[in-house]
Amino acid sequence: MTFALASPAFRHMGAIPALYTCEGKNISPPLAWKNLPKGTKSLVLIVDDPDAPDPAAPKFTWIHWVLCNIPPETTGLAEEAGNRPAEAGMLEGLSSWNRGGYGGPCPPIGTHRYFFKLYALDTVLDDLLSPLKAEVEAAMQAHILGQAVLIGTYKKRGK
Repeated sequence: MTFALASPAFRHMGAIPALYTCEGKNISPPLAWKNLPKGTKSLVLIVDDPDAPDPAAPKFTWIHWVLCNIPPETTGLAEEAGNRPAEAGMLEGLSSWNRGGYGGPCPPIGTHRYFFKLYALDTVLDDLLSPLKAEVEAAMQAHILGQAVLIGTYKKRGK
């Protein structure tokens, strides 16, 4: 059984509904996972866009959401979970907007890919205060038991 991440809102490599973007309510989509690796003590979710600012000539990765220390008993995150304070015990990292919580797709040009990456860790990440993605990645480096990825796409419809 493979560690897997999915959303009832969009399929892997499918379009993310506008509701979850800057053209909608900008709320986090519902996520569900299954088959955690044995020994998982916490989960980390990182949502990013490697196609910024232009998929034809990407220059950087835009960070949309960093959430650490998700308890292994959880099987998902409800819609809008990223738009409320993190549940007790969880830790929000900083996005590229320099704040915690979810920020939805809002690509300036073209169709971008949004990677929802869920990591199963053999530890809980302590001593991190509003960490950046790079700090979270460094802290979890030797503790990753498995990774599940869900990719969604989005292209702005309005101006």
